Amino acid sequence: MREYLVTLLISAALCYLTTPLVRNLAIRYGAVAAIRGRDIHTTPTARWGGVAMWMSMAVTFLIVNHLPLVGKSFGHESQGIFVAATVIVLLGMADDRFQLDALTKLAGQVFVASILLLYGIQILWLPINGVITLPPSIGQLITVLVVVITINAVNFIDGMDGLAAGIVAIAGIAFFAFAYLLAVDYGFSRAGAPSLITAVLVGICIGFMPHNAHPARIFMGDSGSMFLGLLLASAAITLTGQVDPNAISAESSGPTLLPLLLPFAVLAIPLADLLLAVGRRVRAGKSPFAPDNQHLHHRLLSAGNSQIKTAFILYLWTATIAFPVTVLAFAPWWVAVLTAVVLILTTIVVSKQKVKALV
Repeated sequence: MREYLVTLLISAALCYLTTPLVRNLAIRYGAVAAIRGRDIHTTPTARWGGVAMWMSMAVTFLIVNHLPLVGKSFGHESQGIFVAATVIVLLGMADDRFQLDALTKLAGQVFVASILLLYGIQILWLPINGVITLPPSIGQLITVLVVVITINAVNFIDGMDGLAAGIVAIAGIAFFAFAYLLAVDYGFSRAGAPSLITAVLVGICIGFMPHNAHPARIFMGDSGSMFLGLLLASAAITLTGQVDPNAISAESSGPTLLPLLLPFAVLAIPLADLLLAVGRRVRAGKSPFAPDNQHLHHRLLSAGNSQIKTAFILYLWTATIAFPVTVLAFAPWWVAVLTAVVLILTTIVVSKQKVKALV
């Protein structure tokens, strides 16, 4: 655990230190978010936050590769995730600067998912009537869908200062806890790669948050939101390949099935926002990718909540779903229920209180 904590702290410190430098580069080269009718920000703001995130990840990998425990996690799969992450950041940089069309971005996301497949990162089985081992072609198709949906779910929720970074950090903490405990308590030693990726992911979000919290001095942009979505999807898919399907039994079904369930739990809020947005736009006869100002955070803001309070509410909603599901895998059901009740009560209290700005 200590080495993973060191990894998290290194990535957080690097992201915090490099973000101002990237902000200056974004302004210099015109990667700036102008004011549009659907936007919440009131002043032009630099993008390319994903570049700082990628730089932090790259340097962190170089450093922790020499640690005795975490270094073992940086194998073939981690290398594949790094290559895919590099490509998705380049795609996001281009979009942040030149505003690519939706089909171009979708094609790029599919290409990035194919990079993961080349490195053997794919969904191998599904928990349907026990366990179904998937044919390679079906597993590859589902893998691409999971990657594309997760990337766009994070991208859709990135519409307000600090929102996506906070939600992904909470999701990453839940997923890291599961991956780490799976490796320690159940002996799945190869779960180290997801633990490494999510530790870096959480650190990046923490380091970026001071610059991105309201009022934001830089946005993560598509370079950041797609990067975070890819890391979260990659960690989830990688972990499914480490669990022996034959280990499923009445006693162990919880921790064995959870790799496929947890990504949906930790991303419940972004996924709900994504599904609602697609349904709303299709009913209106628009493209599913057509932007609007009817996302969950827009609705909370229109109800009279401040940006800070809206972010806190959505953070708590995410934690209320993600943390009990994680607890359920390794603790009695009543502990998970108690965790959910505490978080629900906290959310209710926060919803009724005025949350002061932290910056």
